[in-house]
Amino acid sequence: MAKTFTLYVSTSPYSSENTLSTIRIAEASLNKGHSVNLIASADGIYCFLKKQKAKGITNAEEEFSRLIQKGLKVYL
Repeated sequence: MAKTFTLYVSTSPYSSENTLSTIRIAEASLNKGHSVNLIASADGIYCFLKKQKAKGITNAEEEFSRLIQKGLKVYL
């Protein structure tokens, strides 16, 4: 049974590993066939700037773009 997950990120991609954790959770959920909503607020908006580096990954914006193609819904 598919479920809907809603994730919230409000920290900048370069200050902690929250962005990487959000990407991993979203990808795992999408791969299992679930719907995923992501709400980005405050410094979390920086995750969607072009070529934005994040701890643990080279480009947060590219990773989220890839997940959007898989069905991630993003609300800024």
